[in-house]
Amino acid sequence: MSAPTADIPTAGILPAASTGRPRRLWRWLLGIPLLLLCGLASVAAYWPVPQDTPIPVPQQGGGARQREDAINGLQAAWPALPAVDPQKAALGRLLFYDPILSVNDDMACATCHHPDQGFSDGRQVALGSHGEDLRRNTPTLWNAAFATSLFWDGRAASLEEQMLTPLTNPVEMGADLERMVAQLQSIAEYQRLFAASFSDGITVTNVTTAISAFERTLIADQSPFDRYVKGEFDALTPQQRRGFNVFRSAQTRCFECHSWPTFSNNTFNVLGVPDINPFQPDLGQVEIVNGPDATRAFRTPGLRNVALTAPYMHNGVFNTLEEVVDFYAKGGGPAFGVDVPPDEFLQGFILTPQQTSDLVAFLYALTSEPAELIAIPNGVPSGLPVVANIGNPARVTVQQAAAPELIPGDARAPQTITVRVGESIQAGVDQALPGDTVRVEPGVYHETVYVDTNRITIQGIVNGDERPWLDGQKIRSDGFNTSGDDFVLEGFGIRDYIGNGVLTTGAERVIYRNLIIENTGLYGLYPVECTDVLIENNRVTGIADAAIYVGQSRGPIVVRNNEVYANVTGIEIENSTHAEVYNNYVHDNSGGVLVFLLPNNPSKVGYGTRIYNNIIENNNHPNFGAPNSVVSNVPPGSGVMIMTADGTEVFDNTIRGNQTFGVAVTSLYILYPRDTVFDLGPLPEHNWIHGNTFENNGTDPQGLVKEIGIGGADILWTGEGWTNSFDQPGATAFPPLLPGRDWPDPAKRLIWRLYDVLIQALL
Repeated sequence: MSAPTADIPTAGILPAASTGRPRRLWRWLLGIPLLLLCGLASVAAYWPVPQDTPIPVPQQGGGARQREDAINGLQAAWPALPAVDPQKAALGRLLFYDPILSVNDDMACATCHHPDQGFSDGRQVALGSHGEDLRRNTPTLWNAAFATSLFWDGRAASLEEQMLTPLTNPVEMGADLERMVAQLQSIAEYQRLFAASFSDGITVTNVTTAISAFERTLIADQSPFDRYVKGEFDALTPQQRRGFNVFRSAQTRCFECHSWPTFSNNTFNVLGVPDINPFQPDLGQVEIVNGPDATRAFRTPGLRNVALTAPYMHNGVFNTLEEVVDFYAKGGGPAFGVDVPPDEFLQGFILTPQQTSDLVAFLYALTSEPAELIAIPNGVPSGLPVVANIGNPARVTVQQAAAPELIPGDARAPQTITVRVGESIQAGVDQALPGDTVRVEPGVYHETVYVDTNRITIQGIVNGDERPWLDGQKIRSDGFNTSGDDFVLEGFGIRDYIGNGVLTTGAERVIYRNLIIENTGLYGLYPVECTDVLIENNRVTGIADAAIYVGQSRGPIVVRNNEVYANVTGIEIENSTHAEVYNNYVHDNSGGVLVFLLPNNPSKVGYGTRIYNNIIENNNHPNFGAPNSVVSNVPPGSGVMIMTADGTEVFDNTIRGNQTFGVAVTSLYILYPRDTVFDLGPLPEHNWIHGNTFENNGTDPQGLVKEIGIGGADILWTGEGWTNSFDQPGATAFPPLLPGRDWPDPAKRLIWRLYDVLIQALL
């Protein structure tokens, strides 16, 4: 029996009947949003997040890229090609010269790609089938097999894909493919030849396959330059050697886009080439894909047989190589009324008339025409007329510029060559053979020294404060420019050059030691596309880009015990792998240590850099980099900046007094829109910042950090790359909560999603 109502204490308490439903309703109203938030958080934590697609090692690029038997960085290995079936190539050669492929049986591939014109046509722009001028210049087919994209705008990925465009274009060959196949099938000789090469006989695919096989045989690799890089010093004339030195200097920077052996880096560059009709500008790559800096970007052509293929550029606007050199010397498009910022490589330069002549003479030395490849067949199975020989006056010019046949010298044991004050260091180097040591007495020397011989050691003799100084007098490009393997340079002072202090290209096992570099232009020490580099005990100052720059290279890379100060950047590791940067004193630069991965370069990766036991302080110098260069975007006050690179570990450093940030991790998206299509993975991934000592960083942020108003800090992260980790208790940070290495992956993904939204709103 229930107790009487009067016995139940009720003061201040609502009856149960009136409290149960509101209480349950309140719980539901609160619980539903919490459940939704938990559900959304779970989805955010476990839903797949953006990650870069790994690039297979054979496709990563970078490093010395040498042949197995190479002795210097000039002997780069040619890119691998699939084996060519000689029977298919022979059939493709007949098809290449046969007009039967065109709609009116009057135009063959060879009509526009004539062997006497360097497999081009000698015209400013291609001639259409109805006699009209087409839009662009006809590119050469020499070494087209090595191109990673075809057409000036890169719209085709293979020779087979490329071929279908001119074959079917109504203003070119205009073929009706069904009719073309039927015509070929009506010719007994073609039936026999196709049956011998293909199990399914005559098809459109087999036509393009056969012609592509022939085009892949068009390899030019036996030029005087190719003999020179094998050690035949006299394969180039003295003028051509001088021209090569101009070509690979930091003054012209030709080699940075036209890299050997193909003399193309297979990327796209903005030059600002004048339009034929300014009212109908050709915008290049951006018409096909929104790549980085794609507006007015065009594919970099190879320079093999360039002497035979005038006129030049994508629209044939320049008739001679001298005109092309003048265009580059003037800094590209802006000097010709084209309002576009050219690539940072294109800064303009000053050459004497003799240097221009030397440079063009070197380009002649890239000529190689195997007789069997330029021979026109006497006839084709259709019986239609083939193109006639037309000659090319440039061949005579090339032959007149060639060096006489080499008479090899005798071998000898290694020796030491001493260069005394008043003598030429270059003369001493030119006497040296592999294994020799060139020792240079203290004094002042005004020259650029080129070293292409392998196993050469060049020692400056240091007596107390005295040492040999190379002085560029603010007119010469580089102090040392080298390519030989097993190269050691030590004990020199190098000052007042306008290009680089030391540039080494494509070499293996390079050592720079005990050098003093002052005011040498863009870079102080500059190994590029090298493998196995040691840079130690050097002092570098006054550099307009990076005091120590290791680019497009593969490890082991060691940068240790150096002092770098009053430069735009102290140490930069760019598009390189497995670098160790330690025990350096990096101070009073605009940016201390940069680890970058940038697009449109031979190396598509940058990973495995370790930065430790360095003092990185007071890097607040005003940024004096070239206005359109990447490094000009580095904010003064940057300690360590990681952009897009992967697997960088920054630990046990003292990082203090850098007014914008101590360490920043960011991506290419701070430079390019989010819809940009890159040729590499744009996200920084698997970077780890831990165990550093931070003090007084981020007190007065500069540059983009200041513009977006996020404030400085010891650590900045723009949120890209959910696998990055930060284990720095007590460090100031933006955002304020950073993922640690021991965080579970769902938590890392969840916070990444939150920051991704916020950072995109800021940027």
